[in-house]
Amino acid sequence: MFIMIFDSHAHYDDEAFNEDREKVIQGLKDKGVIGILNCGASMEGTRMSVELSNKYDFIYSAVGIHPQYAEVVNEEVLQELRNLTRNPKVRAIGEIGLDYYYEESPSREIQMAAFKLQMEMARELKLPVVIHDRDAHKDTLDILKEFPEVIGVIHCFSGSVEFAKECLKLGYYIGFTGVVTFKNAKKIVEVVREVPMDRILVETDCPYMAPSPHRGKRNQSEYIQYIIEKISEIKGKTIEEIEELTTFNVKQLLKINK
Repeated sequence: MFIMIFDSHAHYDDEAFNEDREKVIQGLKDKGVIGILNCGASMEGTRMSVELSNKYDFIYSAVGIHPQYAEVVNEEVLQELRNLTRNPKVRAIGEIGLDYYYEESPSREIQMAAFKLQMEMARELKLPVVIHDRDAHKDTLDILKEFPEVIGVIHCFSGSVEFAKECLKLGYYIGFTGVVTFKNAKKIVEVVREVPMDRILVETDCPYMAPSPHRGKRNQSEYIQYIIEKISEIKGKTIEEIEELTTFNVKQLLKINK
């Protein structure tokens, strides 16, 4: 059986891959990985995401500053991000958003300001966004509503069914990680059940969030097969149908024609 995986959110620029990055990436095609969106977090990670997408034909990149680094977002940084989007392999602005989980993160005001500036840039450039939302559902939704022309994906979705429905109304896709395979993931299973098939994306967030049975280890794109298996079980669809639909969905969002 041929496996077809498009990983809609990865971080192969992460230092967890410093020892064997090239070997890992080159081995992915043999494991059925036909596409990857590598997402920036820091400015350095963003630059490296673009480099990786230039080097490998099946890797695309998203450029943006994660809320953890929100204090660096200024006009100079935004201009560099704009310049990077001229590269045809750059398909989205991300990973951007809000993270209220860590106390040492920048203040909520700084995060919201950086988020809005990057949403404005996405609107101006007509690019989709990759949204990071951790413990910040209300503020995230309020900001998404300020930019009705922008669509994208709520990556590593962690909200309720109600929150998912609000995001769907705005035209967003919902990204599911290995969390859906965890024994205690009842809430996410409910969300998968409710989200229509044409709005589901699958992602690793590698090197983080490895699904069962690899939980706690370094994650890689081929492990999406466990996420797809779980979604096929929840949705009552074949694995092939889930592979095809999730690949179609991410290509629609990123405007990838091949």
